[in-house]
Amino acid sequence: MRVPPGSEGEVAAARAVDVAGSPGVSREQGDGPSLRVLHVSSGNLYGGVETLLRTLALSQNERAGGAEHAFALCFEGRMAQELRSAGAAVTLLAPAKVSRPWRVWRARRALMSLLQRERFDAVVCHAAWPQALFGPVVRTAGVPLLFFQHDVLTGAHWVERWARVTPPDLALCNSRYTAGTLRSVYPRTPWRVLHPPVRDGGAAPGASERASLRGELGALAEDVVLIHVGRMQEGKGQRLFLEALGRLRQVSGWKAWLVGGSQRPEESAYEEGLKAQAVSLGLGDRVHFLGQRAEVPRLMRAADVYCQPNTGLEAFGLTFVEALQAGLPIVTTALGGPVEIVDASCGVLVPPEAEALARALRGLIEDASARKTLGSRGPDRARALSSPQVFLEALEDAVRSVAREPTA
Repeated sequence: MRVPPGSEGEVAAARAVDVAGSPGVSREQGDGPSLRVLHVSSGNLYGGVETLLRTLALSQNERAGGAEHAFALCFEGRMAQELRSAGAAVTLLAPAKVSRPWRVWRARRALMSLLQRERFDAVVCHAAWPQALFGPVVRTAGVPLLFFQHDVLTGAHWVERWARVTPPDLALCNSRYTAGTLRSVYPRTPWRVLHPPVRDGGAAPGASERASLRGELGALAEDVVLIHVGRMQEGKGQRLFLEALGRLRQVSGWKAWLVGGSQRPEESAYEEGLKAQAVSLGLGDRVHFLGQRAEVPRLMRAADVYCQPNTGLEAFGLTFVEALQAGLPIVTTALGGPVEIVDASCGVLVPPEAEALARALRGLIEDASARKTLGSRGPDRARALSSPQVFLEALEDAVRSVAREPTA
């Protein structure tokens, strides 16, 4: 699960006020959208939760007559900046840290002030940490409370035990797999599955642009480029990926790109270990670590195969949907939420073993026709799974199911 914010280095102090110029509707105002939803998150990391929130902020502008989605974060940083750039209303609460109770109280007071000052039909807490800290505030304010489950839950982590104290009115689960673990924290809470939205990455680069980008990243036009995108975390399968590639040293005509950065000290150490592993396997000139990149869709469209062989149980996997949009065949392990994304029509599922993974990769490296067939089916599957407009409609329907009728 996501590590509680503030448990390591802190972002610069945030003000417990609305961002200047953010649109808002006071409780006294009668005009404005028929439905207003406040999304609460930490804001100090950047991963799947943050990608979903950014997509939500961008997509609401494209849906006439839909709900207004506003955001409350504890920390200033990339997330807050991207939401503002999307034109969303952002409120900074305070840089809450559980080991500093006064910071938690300050953030809670800021949220209560916001809920008293503005009308919201529901509050959605994204993940267990915001649910634990702010669920009681939402309850006290009398606003319907939804919990968006982004992680596999066990009920054992102290944050999950804390969150259990305040059951939500409704849980929104990002996959059927995560929904199956909800009962460990909220055994009696009703739930719905909402696959996270993914925006279309845009048109594929032209032939010359594609060749130029590949050349910059060490790949020839005729090379088969295998790409992995993900944070530097053990469960994302980078180590297993390299073990499989080590078995393909004698296979010509492939290169590998590992895209993703480190956000914590342990992730930096893990990344350094991966680089050492690549060298020890004799892959130093064929595997390229590209670091954190903003242009992931563009990179995917310049690659040929997406491979993310998770060794941990991932809740869903936005990057798999992005790979489908890019028309890439996918090779992954048959674990957790990605099984709901990848099937035989668009990819290959293997057990989490290096030999099986190497065989699947070799088959696609050597068979251009198979790559084309599997990749061609990806965009339609991505739209069926993660259309932003379908997601918005489902989210608004979920909010209406718990929203209270306005009092006269």
